[in-house]
Amino acid sequence: MEKNLSFRYDSTGDILYVDVCPPYAAQESEEIGDEIVARLNPESGEIENLEILFFSKRWNQKSPL
Repeated sequence: MEKNLSFRYDSTGDILYVDVCPPYAAQESEEIGDEIVARLNPESGEIENLEILFFSKRWNQKSPL
């Protein structure tokens, strides 16, 4: 099943949000590494949202050749 993603950027917090659905209070949060937080469906455990912290720092980094 295809899922539509939506993207939001909070410039004050420097966080990129990637959402399958709007966040809700019952979701569980888990840091999955590299300053990325996953918000999980409390029943299925599926990832429904990602919060990528310090996004501008990542975006501006040059990749090594």
